[in-house]
Amino acid sequence: MKSQQLKKQLLLALAMLVPFSAFAGTTGVEFLALYNWVMGIAGGYAARAISIAAIVVGALMSLGRGSPMPILSGIGFAVFLAYLPGVVNGLLTATI
Repeated sequence: MKSQQLKKQLLLALAMLVPFSAFAGTTGVEFLALYNWVMGIAGGYAARAISIAAIVVGALMSLGRGSPMPILSGIGFAVFLAYLPGVVNGLLTATI
């Protein structure tokens, strides 16, 4: 019985915080420099170099093992790294 009441209280507390979290990605000017730096790394030449390195390492491992899975994993990682910054940026800057 107490666990049900605790769950209800926790749900109510989370429901009260929802309106405040909708503007979490649009405020906080003090972190703008850090955001620009991280987005520069994630969307710039560093991310391209890491993606190419993942594909090369996957290709070498595929040759060594005789299996296509390592190179497919490297390609998957490169695609993930290419699209993730845009997806996260879109999710966090969405407002109601």
